[in-house]
Amino acid sequence: MNASLIQTIVVYALPVVFAITLHEAAHGYVARMLGDNTAYVLGRVSFNPMRHIDPLGTIAIPLLLYFATSGAFMFGYAKPVPVAFGNLRNPRWGSLWVALAGPLCNFIQALVWGVFGVALAAFNVDEPFFTRMASAGVGINLVLGVLNLFPLPPLDGGRVLTALLPTRPAIMLARLEPYGFFIVMALVLTGTLTKFWLRPLVSLGYDAVTAILTPLVSLF
Repeated sequence: MNASLIQTIVVYALPVVFAITLHEAAHGYVARMLGDNTAYVLGRVSFNPMRHIDPLGTIAIPLLLYFATSGAFMFGYAKPVPVAFGNLRNPRWGSLWVALAGPLCNFIQALVWGVFGVALAAFNVDEPFFTRMASAGVGINLVLGVLNLFPLPPLDGGRVLTALLPTRPAIMLARLEPYGFFIVMALVLTGTLTKFWLRPLVSLGYDAVTAILTPLVSLF
C-alpha cells in the first residue's frame, strides 16, 4: 500500500465516519423530540461515532466501493437507529420528520465542511491534506444525503414518500422495503441512479452550498 493510497484513506476516513454516524444520531434525536425514547434509552442519541459504527457498512463497504469505482461512488451505513414509530405523538408526520433528519444532518455537515474550507483559505492554509478533507466532507455528505432521499424504502426518501401518500399506495410502497436495498444497488450498478438522481441533485447541492457560503467568502 503506497503513501498516496494511505493518505487518500485518511483524508476520507473522518468525513465518511461522521457523515454516516451523525446521520443516524439525527434520526434518534428527532425521534426523541417527537415522543419516542427507544434510541435514547439504548444510548444511540449520541454524537459519539463509536456508538453507531458498523464495521462492515461504515468502514469496509465504503472503502471497497471507493476503490472499485476509482472514487466515483461511495455508499455506506451505520447501525440503524431503532425507532418505534408507533410511540411518536403523531406517527404519520413524526415518521416524516424522523426520516428527513438524517439527510438534513448531512446537508448541514456539508456546509460545515465548506466553512472549514473557506477558513483554510482565509488563513492561507494551503496544506493539501486539509483542503482535500474539506472537499471530501462536502462531497460525501451531499452524496449520502441525496442518496438517502431516493423515494424507495428503506431509504429515508421512501419513508418520507410513505408518509405523504394516501393509505393504500403507502402500504404498497412499504411492502417494497425488504427488496429496496437490492433495487437501489441494481440502479447504481446500471448507472441509472447516478445519471438521473445522484448527479443532478448533488450538482444542485453544490450550487446551494456555494450560494450559502458566498457571503462568507466575500468577507475575506
